[in-house]
Amino acid sequence: MGAAYFYHLTQRPLEETLPVLLDKARGAGWRIAVRGRDPERMAWLDDRLWQGPEESFRAHGLAGGPHDALQPILLTARPEAANGPECVMAVDGAAVSAEEVQALSRVCILFDGTDPEAVQHARTQWKALTDAGCSAQYWSEESGRWEKKAEK
Repeated sequence: MGAAYFYHLTQRPLEETLPVLLDKARGAGWRIAVRGRDPERMAWLDDRLWQGPEESFRAHGLAGGPHDALQPILLTARPEAANGPECVMAVDGAAVSAEEVQALSRVCILFDGTDPEAVQHARTQWKALTDAGCSAQYWSEESGRWEKKAEK
C-alpha cells in the first residue's frame, strides 16, 4: 500500500520543484506519471524539462506520442497513464483517488502555497484521502528547506 505526499510549494515554483522530486522517484526505480488538468500546461512543463542542463537530462514524454508505454516519465492531462506508473505526481489540482494511493508506491500532490484556491483544494484532497484510510504526509518548504509537518 502506498502513501500520498503533499508538497506545499511556497519558496520555489513547480517547474523548479518537480525535477527534484522526479529525480528522487526515478532514483527509487519508479516509472512516473505527472498528471495535470490542462494539456497546454503539461506541454509547457514538458518544454521546461527539456530545457534543463544536459547533465541532468530526464528521459520523458508528453502523452499522445507513439512510445507512451515506454516512457519512464509521462506527462499527461488524463487520469490514466500508458507507462504503468508506480508513482503519480499530481499538479495544478489534478484528481487523485484513494484507490490509486493504495495501489501505487507513491502519489505526490504538489500545490501552490501562494494560491488560496490551490491550498483549499489540497486540504480537501488530504481529508478525502485520509478519511478513506490512506497514509499521508504533508511537507512544507516554508523554512527554506523541505520539512515534514504532518503525517496520518
